[in-house]
Amino acid sequence: MIKQYYVYIMTNYTKRSLYVGVTNDLTIRVAEHKAHINKGFTAMYDCKVLVYYEAFPSAEQAIAREKQLKNWHREWKENLIRQQNPDFTDLSEAIGVTQDLVDGIRDQYSISGSR
Repeated sequence: MIKQYYVYIMTNYTKRSLYVGVTNDLTIRVAEHKAHINKGFTAMYDCKVLVYYEAFPSAEQAIAREKQLKNWHREWKENLIRQQNPDFTDLSEAIGVTQDLVDGIRDQYSISGSR
């Protein structure tokens, strides 16, 4: 199996906040954001909408791209998103994120008390 790494951008429903992250499991990571598992930026600003992602063959490439995007101006990020997703549609379902998955992750973390 070929391992992939992802850089992704999340926003909230008002599209006022943008979050850039990196992960090796995009489906689970987006579900964690939707479940507010981590009490950081995405939970604080309710970033639950996946609007953009890119796949990379190595963690180093993904991390380099994440750093690059984090240094971009907001307008540049919005233009990048619009090239692939002009309406800022939530791409979560397309990558397999369901409400059942989000609920399952929320339950798993509340039972184990992790994070």
